[in-house]
Amino acid sequence: MREETAALLRARTHELAGCARGRERLYSAAHMASEDTKSARTRERILDAAAHVLSRKGYAGTRLADVAEAAEVQAPAIYYYFESRDALIEEVMWVGAHRVRMHVEEVLAALPAGTSPFEKILEAVAAHLRYELHISDYTTASIRNANQVPEQLRVRPAAEEATYSRLWRDLFAQAQAAGQLRPGLDINVSRLLLLGSMNWAAEWWNPRMRSLADLVKATQDFVRYGMGHPALFAG
Repeated sequence: MREETAALLRARTHELAGCARGRERLYSAAHMASEDTKSARTRERILDAAAHVLSRKGYAGTRLADVAEAAEVQAPAIYYYFESRDALIEEVMWVGAHRVRMHVEEVLAALPAGTSPFEKILEAVAAHLRYELHISDYTTASIRNANQVPEQLRVRPAAEEATYSRLWRDLFAQAQAAGQLRPGLDINVSRLLLLGSMNWAAEWWNPRMRSLADLVKATQDFVRYGMGHPALFAG
């Protein structure tokens, strides 16, 4: 009887120990997940701060001390997430190019079925300008510093920009195939002029002088009446 009781106690002890180890593993996993989430938030905060500083002070004027102050971290902590100032700036440039593309793609994907190719161009114009000038410091930082950063920092962002450019090339090609563009329009030159002018708005647009809604409408009218087939707005 004593042996059976001892065996039961050993089994129960083993069971409790197993439960304790299980709880420890769960706590450890939860703690690691929490730490990972905290780390990701800190990294994103540093990136946000760097985008803000870079968009206003440019490549030459961006100091890690300013980024750290804006992110509310100690400057040395930045090196835990990015190996150098240039690595941080390169990431900001890439994120700027990537996120504007993703935003425009999401806007286009949400359009009603049957939206014409030309209307898609107009919606893409609005999405690009709103993201560049209102939603994101990243895109402004990327555009303003494209010609300031060393060439090696342009490689990854430039690849993302090329992907975005193909999106616009496809939009223009589809509108041309549908007969919705002005006859004889050079769609490559028109596309590059449009993208260049929208990007340059980051340098001159002043919301105190002209609202973003007015700028979007003016740009859409430029596309509509300068590139669209006259039949689209006849009468």
